[in-house]
Amino acid sequence: MTDEVTPGAPQVAGSAGDGGIGRRTVLCGAGVAGAALLAGCASGRDEKSAEDLRGQEIAKAADIPVGGGKVYAGEKVVVTQPAEGTYKAFTAVCPHQGCSVDKVQNGLIRCPCHGSEFKIADGAVQKGPADRPLTEYPVEVRNGGIVVT
Repeated sequence: MTDEVTPGAPQVAGSAGDGGIGRRTVLCGAGVAGAALLAGCASGRDEKSAEDLRGQEIAKAADIPVGGGKVYAGEKVVVTQPAEGTYKAFTAVCPHQGCSVDKVQNGLIRCPCHGSEFKIADGAVQKGPADRPLTEYPVEVRNGGIVVT
């Protein structure tokens, strides 16, 4: 590719020939921007590990209904109470494509992006497209709070 100007040909402002930005620069910049965007998306699906949350109170036991649960989007955690006095905690990051689950309803944890559903008792897939369960965090109740152990 050359940056020569052909006599009589229309000129594009900002072309490499007049000291502006050339096509190669624009294409390279677009590639870098695209890679950065993908990297940002990938980091958004990172779930926290049990080690990251260990010792933290992630919910109040009184806030979790029997047979239901609550999503804590900021911590990327969903806490459930499948049976009275039994508490479970899972990542709120869907294993299908990294969306965050958004609600607990009728004994299921639901992902709004593609309709995956997970059982509140063990995080197992009830309905795909997810093909893996939600990651479970070990928890116990301490002074009315649900703490990752």
